[in-house]
Amino acid sequence: MKKNIFMCLMLAMFSALSFADVDSQTQEKAFTIMEKTDDVLAYHGDYSATISLVIEKPGKPKENLQFKIFERTDKDLMTIVQLFPDADKGKGYMRDGDNIWSYDPIGRKFTHTSLKEALGDSNVKLDDVNRSDTHWRDNYRVVEMKDGKLGAYDIYIITLHATTTTPSYVQTTYYIRKDLNLVLKQEDFSGSGRLMRTTLMPKYTKVPSGYVPSQILLRDELNKGENTQQIISELTFNKLPDVIFTKAYLEGLN
Repeated sequence: MKKNIFMCLMLAMFSALSFADVDSQTQEKAFTIMEKTDDVLAYHGDYSATISLVIEKPGKPKENLQFKIFERTDKDLMTIVQLFPDADKGKGYMRDGDNIWSYDPIGRKFTHTSLKEALGDSNVKLDDVNRSDTHWRDNYRVVEMKDGKLGAYDIYIITLHATTTTPSYVQTTYYIRKDLNLVLKQEDFSGSGRLMRTTLMPKYTKVPSGYVPSQILLRDELNKGENTQQIISELTFNKLPDVIFTKAYLEGLN
């Protein structure tokens, strides 16, 4: 009995320490850095890109998925269309502000969903490819910020705890390159502090409007050996027709 009480007290102390707020000055600095990680990326205004996913699971052949994403970041509008495999071609997702739908072309049916939904059978979630400008301050509080080193780079290590149900994970730690404000690594945790997913961004490409993480590696920490590689290509930053961000657009593709 005493042992159980001791363990409960230890867990409570750990929780309090893990989720304690930092001072307001540190919190403001951390949020500013997180906002800079968005600003330095090329995804501003209208853009489109092809997202190719390679999924590895123990005992199974590699699975390849491909999607086309269209986004208007200043209006929180997004449309994603599945291109491959052919059996799932035409499936899609659409976001208009806080409303998010998935689309089934066979039943021609839209279903309300959330940013926590995964793309196909991958480790990539909708909120990995879509974020509003106020995402950080609206959905998180800062629980830790410190300096560190990752390979040859000086980094910030910032841990955020979710304050709403919008994020896919309760707590996330970001490893951010100081000189360019690029996220190099991300660790996602459950409410109990268990590591759920690790994301690595080893390659960035510089384009006129900013940086693009051309290769992203996502590792499922609960199911060892399950990994998703995400490759972004065919980026364009031209003005997109308004019709792309409507249900009629997805319905008209099939």
